[in-house]
Amino acid sequence: MHVELIASEYKVSTGGLTVELLPKEFALLQFLYRNRGRTFSREQLLDKVWPMEYPVERTVDDHIYRLRKKLRPLGGIDIKTIRGFGYSLTIPGSLAGVAVNPATHDSELRDTMREVFSKFHVYGQGKSILTLARQQDILGFELDPHYAMVVHFVQGDLEWLIHTEEIPLKDRLFYLNLFYFFIGNPKEKVEYAERLIERKLLNPTDQLELEILTMLDLYTLAGQPELALERLKRTYQVIAGPGFENFIPVTMITELFIHLTAGAGDEELERLDEAVSKILRDKPFLREIGSYKVVKGLWALRREQWAEGDKLIQEGLQVMEMSGFIPLRLYSVYRIHHFCRMFQAGSTLDRKYEELFTTGLEAYGLPRLEQTLEELLLGLLEAP
Repeated sequence: MHVELIASEYKVSTGGLTVELLPKEFALLQFLYRNRGRTFSREQLLDKVWPMEYPVERTVDDHIYRLRKKLRPLGGIDIKTIRGFGYSLTIPGSLAGVAVNPATHDSELRDTMREVFSKFHVYGQGKSILTLARQQDILGFELDPHYAMVVHFVQGDLEWLIHTEEIPLKDRLFYLNLFYFFIGNPKEKVEYAERLIERKLLNPTDQLELEILTMLDLYTLAGQPELALERLKRTYQVIAGPGFENFIPVTMITELFIHLTAGAGDEELERLDEAVSKILRDKPFLREIGSYKVVKGLWALRREQWAEGDKLIQEGLQVMEMSGFIPLRLYSVYRIHHFCRMFQAGSTLDRKYEELFTTGLEAYGLPRLEQTLEELLLGLLEAP
């Protein structure tokens, strides 16, 4: 019997049928499935599925009851009660005590898969990340906690990022703030981001990315490109060092966007554009290719080449869609929306991209989750 666990959607599928579970129900099933044939006490299950929490033993029994009820239509998946000890998962065709995927706990394989996820991340292949994550039980590897979080970010799962207890808040902060920057006035977000940087609340690598990359966009969209250009000097100093070569394309595209917004002449923009084209031939990252096309489209709009500009923007958004990184596509629309507000206010294109941006926010629940997100982030910022 073949069973597929879809961690990114909390679903279990077999025989053409799919059942959707709650997050903890899925976590419990996933643990039992990976260790099928073995028996675990309630205390062991609490330790493995509810770490860092303080549930009671009845919690396990309640979740087992609900799981059995939900899994009944699938047939064959049986969670047995071992009297006096605990629970064990059995599936037709499996042998008690025999691990179906013995490689799951192989540290070398785990490191190799982390490298594969990292490569997909670098190349902007969000859909590849999701596909690989969905196959972890079949392929026999355990998803690294960081990339388990990335899977939720790629899908735009803000609700999970806010509420999960599986990942420490500090490790989620950068992704949560990226969503927060979408909401409201860019000038207010600049003030917030500067305070965030001053408090040093993020992990060091996230803190650095906020300082040398994210702030460039925030300053530019807040109508302060001169501050972005000033900070850009430090950005290039940092990425000139070892280990930052993959930051070069996004930085160069952002530089082109800053100069475009600052009103640079076509000669200067053409020089920057040529450099970006060259680097993308060497590093054809999907996210960056999509972002580059969007900026080129905005440049065409500034020259009043309306049809060409709109065409390039649509191509860029299609590439971002191909990449599968939902929040970064939304970030591109955020750029377009605020650029049009600065230079095309009230125009047909301004209204078009404002509507697209608003629709994107609503599709991923940002208006609904805005207050919760803001209270979480501002509460952390104001904490002593």
